[in-house]
Amino acid sequence: MGKTIAVAGKGGVGKTLISALLINHLVRRNSGAVLAIDADPSTNLHLALGVDIDFDALETVGEIREETLVDVQGGGNLGGMSKPDYFDMRVQQSIWEEDGFDLLAMGRPEGLGCYCAANNMLRLSIDRLSGAYNYIVIDNEAGLEHLSRRTTRDVDVLLIVSDASMRSILAAGGVSKLVDELHTKVGEKYLIVNRVPVDESGEPDVPQPLREAIEAQGLDLAGVIPMDQAVTEFDALGKPVGDIPADSPTRQAFDKIVASIPSLN
Repeated sequence: MGKTIAVAGKGGVGKTLISALLINHLVRRNSGAVLAIDADPSTNLHLALGVDIDFDALETVGEIREETLVDVQGGGNLGGMSKPDYFDMRVQQSIWEEDGFDLLAMGRPEGLGCYCAANNMLRLSIDRLSGAYNYIVIDNEAGLEHLSRRTTRDVDVLLIVSDASMRSILAAGGVSKLVDELHTKVGEKYLIVNRVPVDESGEPDVPQPLREAIEAQGLDLAGVIPMDQAVTEFDALGKPVGDIPADSPTRQAFDKIVASIPSLN
């Protein structure tokens, strides 16, 4: 059974950057089969990974889930297959294969109606897929909805991303608390603070009030990533994180963070 790493946090803090950096890190060190799951309806993890996907030709899980909802409610012809097996087959067909990793895009958000059965089949499908991969990295949607619906579960490592603001730190604490309240199966939880301003020596400097807030929220700080103009430009131009130089402050800081988490090594 592969390890599942989920990346969560409020919108705009850099979850997709962290997810892409982790996937790229795992591929660079030859960690085995890696499945990247883009669970954000905005669907831009592929851009951060430098993958050119034709979404007109490839179904997203959201589209499959919409169609499966009709079938669950008494709809179409499944060719004699059970609904879970049919859904599982469709999900596997929607996987985009790249050199070093595979990518599964969740696609558009849910429409009206009850998705309980379809979401349950999605969880079961991901559980089955985990047996074929050494690592599954999930770039979650913004907010807490994926946790409250329990579409994120059985996670080995949860990376909660924040920027260097009090509002974001408090939101990260809310994610951690909700995980505990829902009794979500998460092995380890860590906080990563992104876009931290640097001091005169060029080192990232988390203000003392934020450090106190992190401690008050009971968050385990794995590390910080400094403000990096090169990464800002990469993001603005849509360049993949794989092209970020190995000696960049962002990549060096992230590699230290991964090295500090035993379960990722």
